[in-house]
Amino acid sequence: MTLAGLFWVVILCFTPTLELRAGIPYALLVEQWPPALAAVVGIGANIVLAPICWFFLDKIMHLFLKVPFIERTYAWASERSVHKVEPYIKKYGVYGLALFIGVPFPGTGVYSGCLAAWVLRLPFRQYAIASALGCVLAGVLVTIAVASGNEAFHFLYKEMGG
Repeated sequence: MTLAGLFWVVILCFTPTLELRAGIPYALLVEQWPPALAAVVGIGANIVLAPICWFFLDKIMHLFLKVPFIERTYAWASERSVHKVEPYIKKYGVYGLALFIGVPFPGTGVYSGCLAAWVLRLPFRQYAIASALGCVLAGVLVTIAVASGNEAFHFLYKEMGG
């Protein structure tokens, strides 16, 4: 493991929409890390990201909302995140938010989970717990999928007539 490799894995894990869904594959496929190391670093980076997102929303975001484009984008993203996650939070509480954060689909993850939790006024502690659980879930799923190689997706090839 090189310092440069570690830097890029963490940067990918901190990047909105990519997060550990890109950081772990990069660590495994480009940096050739062992799966356990890739998972631990990816999950750890995403867990560290959670309070950073919360702090930004809570203490700094109001300054950026004075810019009309940012305010419109924020309103759209907030509405989208809340619409997607609110039913899960109402039904399953912290575990619903954890599932939303942890299932590696587009539009889910620490950033959108944080935005939804903040707009819905969940306490930070509940968000932090859900985020940690979600990061572990996503990290394990992504690591297994990538580490198992293309054989894990061989069924798609068969379905497509290959």
